[in-house]
Amino acid sequence: MKMRTGWKSGALLLLAAVVGFGASGCGTSQQQTAANGAAPKADPSAQQTVKSEEKKEEKKLSGKLVVYSAGPKELAESIQKGYEAKTGVKIEMFQGTTGKILSRMEAEKANPVVDVVVLASLPSAQGLKKSGLTLEYKEAKNADKLIPEWSDKEGNFFGYSASALGIGYNTKLVKTPPKEWADLAKEEWKGKVNIPDPALSGSALDFVTGYLSMKGDSGWDLLEQYKKNGAAMAGANQEALDPVITGSKSIVAAGVDYMTYQAKAKGEPIDMIYPASGTVISPRPAAIIKSSKNVDNAKAFIDYLLSDEAQKMVAETYLLPGRKDVPVKDRPGVEQIPQMKVDWAWMDTNGDAVTKKFTQLFK
Repeated sequence: MKMRTGWKSGALLLLAAVVGFGASGCGTSQQQTAANGAAPKADPSAQQTVKSEEKKEEKKLSGKLVVYSAGPKELAESIQKGYEAKTGVKIEMFQGTTGKILSRMEAEKANPVVDVVVLASLPSAQGLKKSGLTLEYKEAKNADKLIPEWSDKEGNFFGYSASALGIGYNTKLVKTPPKEWADLAKEEWKGKVNIPDPALSGSALDFVTGYLSMKGDSGWDLLEQYKKNGAAMAGANQEALDPVITGSKSIVAAGVDYMTYQAKAKGEPIDMIYPASGTVISPRPAAIIKSSKNVDNAKAFIDYLLSDEAQKMVAETYLLPGRKDVPVKDRPGVEQIPQMKVDWAWMDTNGDAVTKKFTQLFK
């Protein structure tokens, strides 16, 4: 049977009116519901997005993480245990000086295995970045609380802690400690001073290069006077400090302060002064290596280093915490330590040449 055109047009008009009324009524009903405080129906696609984001945050970590750490040993081990307990990821740890870590990385250059490095020298981390070896991690948790000058603004490395370089002395042997770096070249300290080897100690290298970046070539004059006065280059930081604790030496020049404060807390006859003319605060940066095979685990490690828990461990070790909001323990804070105006870029560029010349001078 043929449908009449007039009926068809009328039916369509009636249908449009009904649909229009329904849509209008539905809109009014939603507005009234919202006005009465009842929640509108959730958008299924939005719910799916939220669930997806939650799954991302709940992502479980597994496997391992290879970390090369410049210590200190007890801090590195505490951080390792804390991270493993929190994530379930097992850490394969190599502990050594900054020099040994960089040498190991160079030896493994063709087949890199390390995921994260923790160094005791800011210029060394700058060098890794310049060589394209670091991975940016801009979303690191608590990075905004760090002292900005100690970290890379692009997220290539994070100054999670620091030490300051000072003049450590045996309190039984030294009743009137020297007040300035130049004092150590005086006759009264002849043959009584140790200085760490910058080829082994990243923080010692920071001091020597920092001093030279401020003084220029004339800065070598003081180091030459040290040598003439019998100052001895005595291995890395602990090797330079131990003879001062035992009394076979009286002074350690450019010694890392946290080791002195640790020994002092154990009752050893040792203390530290910072020359009024200034010293170098040496940040201890951590970086993810771009060739890492465990990037998620590495990012979680950086997050843990900057967490409340790990930063408290830093303070307990007598280091300066990297976060501005974490207090120090029984030692001067950053604002109490006179600082030299050093040139970190110069220090990075000239580190190798300075190390070579220093080693030749003191050998």
